[in-house]
Amino acid sequence: MSFNTDVKEELARVEPGCSHCDRALLAALIRIEGTLFFGGQGRYRLEVVTDAPSVARLTWRLLHETYGLHTELTTRRSVLHKTPNYLIDVPAQEGLVEALRDMGVLGEGGLELGVAPGLVAKQCCAASYLRGAFLGSGFVSDPRGDFHFEMTVESREMADDLVGLLAEKGIRARIMQRRSSFVVYIKSGEAILQFLAFVGAHQCALVMENARVVKSVRNDVNRQTNAEMANQMKAASASVDQIYAMRAVLEAYGVEKLPPALQEIVRLRVSFPDATLKELGERANPPLTKSAVYHRIRRIEQMARELQ
Repeated sequence: MSFNTDVKEELARVEPGCSHCDRALLAALIRIEGTLFFGGQGRYRLEVVTDAPSVARLTWRLLHETYGLHTELTTRRSVLHKTPNYLIDVPAQEGLVEALRDMGVLGEGGLELGVAPGLVAKQCCAASYLRGAFLGSGFVSDPRGDFHFEMTVESREMADDLVGLLAEKGIRARIMQRRSSFVVYIKSGEAILQFLAFVGAHQCALVMENARVVKSVRNDVNRQTNAEMANQMKAASASVDQIYAMRAVLEAYGVEKLPPALQEIVRLRVSFPDATLKELGERANPPLTKSAVYHRIRRIEQMARELQ
């Protein structure tokens, strides 16, 4: 299974924190995955469609246990995607309108677009609502790759309210419009980890944290390796330039006319072209400091420039 599926499987098993949490979770699921049909004279019919079996079971159970509604569950197979999806049909019946009003789906003026404040007054209920929203339309990428998290909703008001709920928990999210929908998204690995922990996906949060640690160590090793390779390339290039300068000086003056100190540096550099200045100094007799080796090489390079 994918990491996203693992997260939804774990969230579908989270126990409610209080007697109102199931109402908040179901309200978010219906707002995001549900379609409400108006039959006239205050009669409504509700359909909830999901491709996650765990979400289908949870929705079906909460509709029965929380509101005692009669439902019909149908499993359908998509011809295009070759995967099953699940239709939960809630026909027009006594108690449905009251349930929709209790969940903040219907108000005095008809369909509500935002999150009803009474549903998320308690922290556990806010977590349940966000959990339901993610179960409805959430996606989180595999933490071994780039970090990405999103929830898709149909109204700007709903998107703004979800961002507000996340902000209250210190989780920064943004909104972008995608065709006729609005996407609440998070790019920060730390913020995604906070969300998973807050809504109750603790095992998946641990998996993500482990992946973050491995990725961080790998990035540190890569940076260190790249820095070392860059230093080696720089040292190799400098060594080649020094040897060319020494060749020009030797061709012009001959080794015998050079001071003994410069003769030794020429011999060491030609014998050990890959050695650093510090290593050349250690091979000198007597040993030289890195600064002394540097100044002697600078003298030879200056002599080569004067010849040019």
